[in-house]
Amino acid sequence: MKYLMAFIVSFSGLLPCNAQHLKLYLNLTRGNTYYMSGTSNTAILQTINGQENKITTTLSYTIAFKVLALTDSVYKMEVRYQTLDMVVKVGGKAIEMDSKKNDKTDIPSSIIAAMMNKPFTILLTKSGRVRAIDNVEKMIIGVFDSFPQIDPVKKEQIESQFLQSFGGNAFKGNLEMQTAIYPATAVAKNDKWAVNTKLESTVKANIHTAYQLTDIKSGYYQIHGEGTMISEKSLKPTQINGMPVQYDLSGKSTVDIKADKTTGWISEAKLKQVMKGNIEILDNPKVPGGTKIPMVINTDVTTIHK
Repeated sequence: MKYLMAFIVSFSGLLPCNAQHLKLYLNLTRGNTYYMSGTSNTAILQTINGQENKITTTLSYTIAFKVLALTDSVYKMEVRYQTLDMVVKVGGKAIEMDSKKNDKTDIPSSIIAAMMNKPFTILLTKSGRVRAIDNVEKMIIGVFDSFPQIDPVKKEQIESQFLQSFGGNAFKGNLEMQTAIYPATAVAKNDKWAVNTKLESTVKANIHTAYQLTDIKSGYYQIHGEGTMISEKSLKPTQINGMPVQYDLSGKSTVDIKADKTTGWISEAKLKQVMKGNIEILDNPKVPGGTKIPMVINTDVTTIHK
C-alpha cells in the first residue's frame, strides 16, 4: 500500500498546479514610439418639441506616443496628433474637417491640419493612468491665434468646443478608457477586477468597469470589460452655444481588448457605450425658463494600437 501511495503522490506532481498569476502593466521602452489609430462613431438622438433630431459624428485619428523617460513607474511621453478627420451630420447637412486636406479656403480643415504634429506631453503610469497633461490647451489656443480672419465671436465659440473635445480633460478621459485597465495585483485567467475612470468631454461621467482576463494567447492577453456610466452634475454647467447646460444621463459600456504580452500596449480595442436620459438647458436669455430634452447617445470605438 505504501508503494501505491508513493506512486499517487509522485503522479500528482504531474497534474496542473494552481492557475498562474500574472502582473499586467505597461512595459514600454524609452525612445520608442507607440501609435494609436482608431475610429469613433457617435449617434445622438434628441427629441425637441416632439420632433426627433439626430446628430452623428465620425472621428478618425492617428496619434503618436514617444516615451521620453521613465521615473518611479511613470512614463513621460511626447504626444502628437498625426491625422485627424471628423465628419458631423445634422439636419441633412454634413460638415467635414480633414487634416490631410490641402485647401486654404477650407477653414475647418485648416484648423485641424494646424494641430498636427504639434507636441504636448503626458505622464502615464504603468497601470495606464494619466497623471498629468501639459501644453495641449496652449497648443490648441495657439492654433486658433494663427487664424485672425475668423470672426472673433465665432472663433471664441469654436475654440471653446475644441478645448472641450480635445483639451486635457477630454484627452485624459478618452485615453484612460483604453489604457487604465490594469489591476493593482497579479491576476490569473478568468479573474476579475474593477477600475473607476471619468469621461470628461462635453458630457462628464463617472465610469465603473469590471474587467476580466478572459484568455491568454501566445502574443496577447484578452480582456473583457463591462461598465456602468452616470453623468456628473458639476457646480458649473457646461456651456454650449452660449447656453448653460447640465446632463442627467446613465448607461452601460462594454469593451474587448487585446493587450500585447511584451509591452502591455493595447493592440486592439472595441468599445460600445449607450447613455440615455435628459439634457437640461438652464434658464438663459436664449431659452427663458430653460427646458429638458430627452437624449440617447450611442458610441462605438474601434482602436488599433501599434
